[in-house]
Amino acid sequence: MMTTRINPLLILFTILVYIFLTGPLIIVLGASVSDTTYLTFPPQGLSLRWFENIFEISAFRRTIVTSLQLAILATGLALLIGIPAAYALNRYRIQLPTWLSTVFVLPILVPEIVLGFSLLKSVAVGASAPIFLTLLIGHTLLVLPYCVRVISASLASFDFSIEEAAISLGSRPLKTFFTIVLPNVRSGVIAAFILAFITSINDVSTSLFLTGPGISTLPIQILAHVEQFFDPTIASVSVLLMFLTVAVMAIVERTLGLTFLAK
Repeated sequence: MMTTRINPLLILFTILVYIFLTGPLIIVLGASVSDTTYLTFPPQGLSLRWFENIFEISAFRRTIVTSLQLAILATGLALLIGIPAAYALNRYRIQLPTWLSTVFVLPILVPEIVLGFSLLKSVAVGASAPIFLTLLIGHTLLVLPYCVRVISASLASFDFSIEEAAISLGSRPLKTFFTIVLPNVRSGVIAAFILAFITSINDVSTSLFLTGPGISTLPIQILAHVEQFFDPTIASVSVLLMFLTVAVMAIVERTLGLTFLAK
């Protein structure tokens, strides 16, 4: 039986990549459990009091709830708009003008600072909209391109002749969409949900312009806390966000399997 000799340089390169990827995470994790009153690594002693400190500060509790509400609502709205848009762009690509698909990626092309300032002038100030509604509009615009592009990629490999065959046999178009088209692209929908949710909950640039008195998001609160304190609370918040991301991925793996997303 022949064995393939692995190039030592390749092993070294792989190890360096792993260190590059996991190094910052290990440093943040170590700093979050330090018992000192300032950020340091390696930790001088072990303590979980900075995790408790997150929930003792009312601003953190409030912004965590606001960020989760925004991420869920903005992702849901983006999917409600993005799924029909991606379907139309793929199903009627010949009839529709080519520039129409570009419209849905404009929020990615425009810098987030410009997008945030535009919404501040037009929606928050111009229309006097409530702060939460303005944030919701901003986050929905921010994540909509990801939903459209990811679901479009799934629909690109779907054979629409299957849908036409079902309709020709008497199935109603709406029922055909929910029973045939949507199940075939659900991996793309789930991937779009994860990408949009994580993008929304980590957004800083757009939210910076749209937050106001009484309403803020977790990343903005982190920046405000750093300006006044240099304790490991920020590292603890970062670790919680990492665990949240891992939890989302674990739920997907538990319910569908990560290999499901690759189909």
